[in-house]
Order: sequence, then C-alpha cells, then structure tokens
Amino acid sequence: MTTLLIVFICIIALVLLISWAKFNPFLAFLIVSIAAGLWLGIPLNKITTSVQKGIGDTLGSLVVIIGLGAMLGKLVAESGAAQKITQVLMRTFGEKHLQWALMVTGFVVGIPLYYNVGFVLMVPLIFSVVYQYKLPAVYIGLPMLAALSVTHGFLPPHPSPTALVSQLKANMGLTLLYGIMLAIPAIIVAGPLFSKTLKHIRSEPLQTFQPKVIAPEQLPHAANSFLTALLPVILLTVTTIVPLTMPLTGPAKDVNDFISDPVIVMLLSLLVATFTLGMHTGRPIKAIMDIYGDAIKDVALILLVVAGAGVLKQVFTDSGVSTTIAESIKSWPVHPLILGWLIAAVIRICVGSATVAGLTAAGIIGPIIPQMQVNANLMVLSIGAGSLFFSHVNDSGFWMYKEYFNLSIRDTIRSWSMMETIVSVMGLIGVLILDIFV
Repeated sequence: MTTLLIVFICIIALVLLISWAKFNPFLAFLIVSIAAGLWLGIPLNKITTSVQKGIGDTLGSLVVIIGLGAMLGKLVAESGAAQKITQVLMRTFGEKHLQWALMVTGFVVGIPLYYNVGFVLMVPLIFSVVYQYKLPAVYIGLPMLAALSVTHGFLPPHPSPTALVSQLKANMGLTLLYGIMLAIPAIIVAGPLFSKTLKHIRSEPLQTFQPKVIAPEQLPHAANSFLTALLPVILLTVTTIVPLTMPLTGPAKDVNDFISDPVIVMLLSLLVATFTLGMHTGRPIKAIMDIYGDAIKDVALILLVVAGAGVLKQVFTDSGVSTTIAESIKSWPVHPLILGWLIAAVIRICVGSATVAGLTAAGIIGPIIPQMQVNANLMVLSIGAGSLFFSHVNDSGFWMYKEYFNLSIRDTIRSWSMMETIVSVMGLIGVLILDIFV
C-alpha cells in the first residue's frame, strides 16, 4: 500500500505543478520523476540512467513520426489544400447541411494536422460560413471542432495516440482502423446532434479572427488536396488490410512491412506533398523548407512533454511499482478498458492536457497489459478517449475556443466542455462494443 500511496502522491504533485504552480509540463515531469525515483528506492547512481532511458525509448520511435507529421500538416494548411477541401465539401453538402460539411472537413484535415494548428487554421473557415449565412457560430462550428478533437485523441499520427501505440506495443494500422470506426459515431453525436441544443448561445466572433483566405485561382486542385492530406491514412490502411486479405511471403511481405512502418509512411507522404502541394504549385524549395522549419517549432514542446511522460513511466518500471500496481489492480472488479479510460479521464480533469493524461495513464497501465489479457489497440483508444474527458479552465483548448468565439465561461462549459465529454464517453462505449468482436 505504501508504494501505491507514493505513486498517488507523485501524480497529485504532477497535477499541482502543472495546473496550480504553472510549471512547464516537461520540467514538472522531470522533477516529479526524480523525486519518485528517490522515494521509491532507486539508487542515486541509477536515477539519471532511468531518466535518459525513459527519454530515449519514448522519443526514439516517435520524434521522426511527430516531426514529419507536423511538416505535412503545416504544408496542407499553408498551400491552401485545407481551404480547397472545405470549399469542395461545402459545394457537395449544400447550405442546408453546412454543419456536416464542416464536420467532414475537420475530420479530413484533422488527420494530418495537429490540434492547435488545426484549430487556428480552420476556425476562420467556420467564421467565413457564419458571416456569409448569418448563422449561430457555436451551432455551426462545434461539429468541426469535435472532429478535430477526436482525430487528436484517437488517431495516429497525432502525438498522444502515436505514443500510446508505441508504449502499449499496439499495431499502428489496426489502431487507426479501429479509431476511425469509433471516431465517426462519436463526432456525429458530439457534433451535429449535440449542437442542435446550442442554437440559443449567442456568439459574436471577434473581428480580428475574420478569415484571410487564399484567392481561388491560387488553390491546389481538389484531387491533389484530398489525396495528399489523406495519403498517410491510405498507406497505413492498405498495408494493414493487404496481409489480412492475402498471404504475403518473401520479398512481398518484406516490402509491405517496410512500407507499413509509420516512419516510412510519413516520409513517403511528406515527399509526395513536397512535390504535389509545394513545387508543383510554384513554391521554391527554400520556401517549402521554411514551412517545415516552422512546423517543428510548433511541436517542439509536445515532443518534450512526451519525453517527460516517458521518464515517469521508466521510473515506475525501474522501481518495480508496475508489478505492485498489477497485483493490486488484478483484484479490482473493473474491466481493464474502463480502468484505462478512468485513469486518463481523472488525470485529464486535473492536469488539462490530453497528451499528458494519455501518456501518464499509459505509463501506469502499459507494463501490466500482458497480465490483463486485453487488446492493446483497444487500450490505446480507451486511454485516448479518456484523455479527452471534460476539458475546462486548466486546458489551453478551452481558452482558445472561448476567446475565438467570444463566449462567457458558462457558455464555454455548456458547449465546449460538454462536447469533449460526449466524445470521450462515446469513445469508451465504442471500445467496449469493439472488444466483443475483436
């Protein structure tokens, strides 16, 4: 019991450092991890080894994927491909179904685009629709934001689900396929259906955020925009389905395994995008590389947070805490997938960051998955769903939404926080249903 109490105190300390003391999450992880190592009896000369191993093991498989994914997302936005995708979907769905058009846009663009970048770049598109059709901003915009949030929490190559796949030794392609299956109903319920209850919320988006759009003649073609933005998903899906439909042996299996590696998927996708959305549209290579450089700056802090979570996980592993937790949890009358969701949800409420919540929960659950007899891909999605639960005043996304839409805190909780909660609960329900069949 003493060991479990130490773990609990360390998590509380982490929460307080990030939410109350306003520490940078990476520094908070380092401080708490070292303190936990000392308290749990790791020898002084071994603590720094745990720190270095935690950072190395976590970032070793992720830094390339997250970096390349950020570059691809930035180019999709800067080239006008995101704007073109929106235009096509708006024409396809028509004025009566604007919400659905924006929701699909958020889902398509949200797959390669990181959440904060996606939010800043896509919200002006919401406002352009709001101004053009004189419709309530929250009612029209929430479905797109629900889609962006779900892709951020559920689908690789986003940082948290990608890191969870690595930590829990899941399969990237299967996690993506299952994640899409869960994402669609979650977005529909939390987006178009839930937003029908929000038509009365008055919102006047600030003039500052009125859109600056690219001229139509300068936008890439629709096929180019869709195929380039979705290429990582296409490659991962194809290389996952092919072995399930036909037996592969010898060189064919080697080629499929090579192409299905997430690093190769993202590299191939970025190289294609460099030509299709970059050089093919008249951009000089230096300008494209400048976009990639800015993209890395956007995700640098995310990489450090991921690394910090890896340190805490390693300290828990090296100290033997994981074994103790495993013995304690085995007697709990709770389904393992619900347990993973619950741990992530509690940390999310306390800390605010979905990434921190997901990675911290994975650090606790990961080492005991073999004893749980649970599908690792579904555990990734369960923890990912839990990490989105009830965003409130300690989450930067809460404040971005509030300020952009010019809402009161009450209306922000009524719309944004409830949307995130619905997405989270729908994700858990979907995971439990999938668990019956896979």
